Amino acid sequence: MQNAPHLVHNLAFVVPSYEWWNGPFYGVGLKVYDLLAGKLGLGPSRLLSREETLKRIPTLEPEGLRGGVIYYDGQFEDARLAINLAQTAEDYGATVLNYMRVVELKKTADVISGVTAIDLESGQSIEFNGRVVINATGVFSDRIREMDEPGCQPIITPSQGVHLVLPKEFLKSDAAIMVPHTADGRVLFAVPWHERVVVGTTDTPVEKPVLEPCALQEEIDFILTHAARYLTHDPDYGDILSVFAGLRPLVNLQGGEDTAEISRDHHVMVSKAGLVTIAGGKWTTYRKMAEDTIQQAALVAGLPERPSITRNLRIHGWLKAVDRDNHLHIYGSDRIYIEDMIKKHPELGKKLHPELPYIKGEVVWAVRQEMARSVEDVLARRTRALLLNAELSMKIAPEVAEMMARELKVRRKKRWIKEQLKLYMDVAKRYLPQRTD
Repeated sequence: MQNAPHLVHNLAFVVPSYEWWNGPFYGVGLKVYDLLAGKLGLGPSRLLSREETLKRIPTLEPEGLRGGVIYYDGQFEDARLAINLAQTAEDYGATVLNYMRVVELKKTADVISGVTAIDLESGQSIEFNGRVVINATGVFSDRIREMDEPGCQPIITPSQGVHLVLPKEFLKSDAAIMVPHTADGRVLFAVPWHERVVVGTTDTPVEKPVLEPCALQEEIDFILTHAARYLTHDPDYGDILSVFAGLRPLVNLQGGEDTAEISRDHHVMVSKAGLVTIAGGKWTTYRKMAEDTIQQAALVAGLPERPSITRNLRIHGWLKAVDRDNHLHIYGSDRIYIEDMIKKHPELGKKLHPELPYIKGEVVWAVRQEMARSVEDVLARRTRALLLNAELSMKIAPEVAEMMARELKVRRKKRWIKEQLKLYMDVAKRYLPQRTD
């Protein structure tokens, strides 16, 4: 909230109580939470009466409700923060490359001295030399470790989390619902997000990480069944606007099988050849993860000691006074440049679709300033159109492809657009829930 206030805001969470012991039990736990937060706490937790709970969450199931507990946390734009972090690195002199896949680790006298990578757009092979190589590839960490030490013991146990996006009507509140313990011991939440509701999550072990994980029907059914227990209107498949899955890169050094029990902590390790691997962790601790990694990498590279400056470093786009009623606030200080572009070319201020918040100018900005190279880049990661409504995102994809082709000045424009649309449609279809029974 201090380093990227344009992307983070305070969000109230309500824990509903349906058993007599829920309120006191969670109330005490959240008071400990308050104490741990100290002066960085976002607001004191407190017990709510039944009436207060329903006032906060009108669409909460009233039958058997005894009351609730309210606490506060931060909500942030994860994809936007990823982009802003890349831009911040570039602002400080880094060379940032995307669509560059490492295929080999280079070694000199059995010490890692660089990488060989393939430019996925041109197919060109390029060699990069470096005094230290950091493996920060999340669920794919073991693939890079294998390049260094073939046959090494895997450390990553991927766990899949699935989320459903529903219309706002299912949660007519600016507060979120959090159920710490469902019937099978999982956590369930319903969070307001971009005039929609995100409901999740699952914790399903998967054998191998893939770039585009797919939600299993049993996961979707689990979320729908449990959400129905806490919402007055029971959601069904027909209500789902989009379903998306992600993989948690859990570090499993003890060999445990229950992913819910595996620590979310991060681990930094250095191989005999000097490969620095950062694995595990989560967004909440990303800055500390980076500091720990860079300190270790500096030792391997023989670089002079230097204190980290990132604790209070303002992220690219930093802007404290933002108008959250205008969705362009997520661009922070870059918003004025987008608006200036629209003044010169008013057509860029038009929406891509009446039911989505995004405008044409964001497509142009994503290509010019945010390294967007594909339709999926724009609709899934620069904007969140795919996650807000998969079907509508497919409808605007042709116009987005046309705009991008002009901006990128691609050769064989029609062919490029056709290829991009096929790739995007193949991905987007997976975000539409499919019943097999």
